[in-house]
Amino acid sequence: MNANPVQPQVLRASEPLPDSDSGRWILPGMLVASLFVWLATMATFLLLPLDTLPLYFVHRYLVLDATSLLFVLVINTVFLGIGVYMFSRGHGTQELTRDLRQRALWSSLFMLVMNIGILSNHLILQWALIEVTTACAVMMMVCGQFSAPKAVAWRYMLYSSMTLAISFLGFMCLSQSAHLRDLHINFELDQLAGALTSERDPWQRLGLAFILFGLGGKLGLAPLYSWLPETYEAAPTSTSALLASVQFNISVVALFRVLQAFHGLEPGFVSQELMLMGYASLVVAAIQIMAAHNYKRLIAYACISSSGVIALGLSVGQAAAYGVVLYIVSNAFVKSLLFITAGRMRSVYGTNDASTLAGVIRVLPFAGMLFAGGIFALLGFPPFASFLAEMLILSGIVQAGNLLAFTLMCVMLTIIFVATGRSIFPMLWGTPLAIRAPMKESILSIVPKLGFVGVLTMLGTYTPQVVTQLLSAVARSIGGT
Repeated sequence: MNANPVQPQVLRASEPLPDSDSGRWILPGMLVASLFVWLATMATFLLLPLDTLPLYFVHRYLVLDATSLLFVLVINTVFLGIGVYMFSRGHGTQELTRDLRQRALWSSLFMLVMNIGILSNHLILQWALIEVTTACAVMMMVCGQFSAPKAVAWRYMLYSSMTLAISFLGFMCLSQSAHLRDLHINFELDQLAGALTSERDPWQRLGLAFILFGLGGKLGLAPLYSWLPETYEAAPTSTSALLASVQFNISVVALFRVLQAFHGLEPGFVSQELMLMGYASLVVAAIQIMAAHNYKRLIAYACISSSGVIALGLSVGQAAAYGVVLYIVSNAFVKSLLFITAGRMRSVYGTNDASTLAGVIRVLPFAGMLFAGGIFALLGFPPFASFLAEMLILSGIVQAGNLLAFTLMCVMLTIIFVATGRSIFPMLWGTPLAIRAPMKESILSIVPKLGFVGVLTMLGTYTPQVVTQLLSAVARSIGGT
């Protein structure tokens, strides 16, 4: 049985149930707002030519360029699917409905801050907004119907604050570097490069090391990864999906901004630090997945593995850059698909223990098939985009002549594939421990999952030219060819 069984919180008799009419608008309102934002983002993406970018707003504090346009599009598409999922789940018990309404309010604030953060043209402002999204995520965890995630939520807050503090130390070191050279440093993204030097500067290197290390911790890279598995497991599934698919991407954008500012400067130093964190993350993920018997925690360790692949790809740059960008985009949809499908399984079985869920596909046919599709996408099977992305990253690593990185990545991904299959495939297709009648699922709950599968298949088979151009523009901005 699961070591941390989900225990429902019992309402005291003295606590009146909330007025169902007063909050009835919250979930529909969130869904309508997410649809409106998604349509506005799609219209901007389709109608605004890339050669007119960048565009600056609010006294140059916000910028719309290829990087911000891509990730705003990705996170708002993901959030639309998660919003549909939450709306479909809002027809359950009174306690669950109340929980979802509270989380819907915090999720809406989370997404507002997230969009502003991705559009930020100032590195310090973006850093501060990442911390605000962390506070929103904590509230989404502690306001739920379950008591267990509360301690985990505060540990997550502590770890996040620590990683961001390390990044802030990096900003201070960069300021000291500029001060010693009698330069004024401006952390606006298009101005920061003017305060950097191509000469060997210990303060600049120290600052860069701190920034990469801190942002690596937010991405779940080793060694600062331990917050991620327990947070993703303990959080409500919609919150886990938001953390893995949305907040992850603002940290990626911050990392991309740093790489853009340091373009052509300290390439060897950046490559070495990212490569070491990538190596360590793949090894940690492979070892932990072999020991995992909890399907939600297994997804979390797979997220660490994905971060390791991204770090290795970024350490190579050039030919691997397009594959890295495609891999990041595809992973946003894979993680969302897996977590919201895992939420459906947990609601039926009441546990995250994979060994007690044998034969899921017989009880939950649609959820089981979609979860299997998500696992295949996660493991890099065709026709999903992750397969193409991994091939491009491996090809870029070979072109760079780094056979050690190529070998380690192949070995670790093979171990992860075998270990994941050993736990997940019996859970899906094994003999059930108890006979259960097949359960029907509402069309509304299936639609977002099918949408995520459709996007993954499209990106892996035929990518529209307008999407390819945007991905290529982002890849070039981080040193891609």
